[in-house]
Amino acid sequence: MADYTLYLVTDRHMAKSGTVEEIVEKAIAGGCTMVQLREKEGDTGELLERALRVKAVTEKYHVPLIIDDRIDVMMAAGADGVHVGQSDMPAAIARKMIGSEKILGVSAGTLEEALKAEQDGADYLGVGAMYQTATKTDADLTTMETLKEIKKRVHIPVVAIGGINGRTIPDFKGTGIDGFAIASAIMAADDPEKASIELKDEIRKTLDL
Repeated sequence: MADYTLYLVTDRHMAKSGTVEEIVEKAIAGGCTMVQLREKEGDTGELLERALRVKAVTEKYHVPLIIDDRIDVMMAAGADGVHVGQSDMPAAIARKMIGSEKILGVSAGTLEEALKAEQDGADYLGVGAMYQTATKTDADLTTMETLKEIKKRVHIPVVAIGGINGRTIPDFKGTGIDGFAIASAIMAADDPEKASIELKDEIRKTLDL
């Protein structure tokens, strides 16, 4: 069973203290339990090279690597799964393409999207954006009430995403969610390992782990 507690979403434009793979390694050392390689530009060859470099790190520490959107890159890199948004490949088709062994994550901002994603074969949901975020400036916000309702109604893990950091994590006390997807609070940190340790500590307190 995958552990979604501290789920790092990469963004190389935010990388402050080294390459993406170096930050991933530091984040894992600090307690990161899952990594998503999120790349929105660059050709397929470049993206595959990046995926292979990150995969070498995640594999060493037995942490699952998820590729955002690109099923072809996920398959070619031998990654552990793929994450699709509402405007990407439909989840039901993605599930058929990747088979039953790989992890399928789906973004959901409403209860309807969440229920459909579960029905279509999602292994977990990325719910949000919970707050305004630098990585997705046009994202519609999801309310805490909607998040709680989704968690009550689905039978798969729920991960909060969008503007998650040490200040906002305590807001999720009592929601019963399974983890947090975090980008800038780790990618843009001067010390990603220390940032991850502090975030993990905050998550443990908030989720009573």
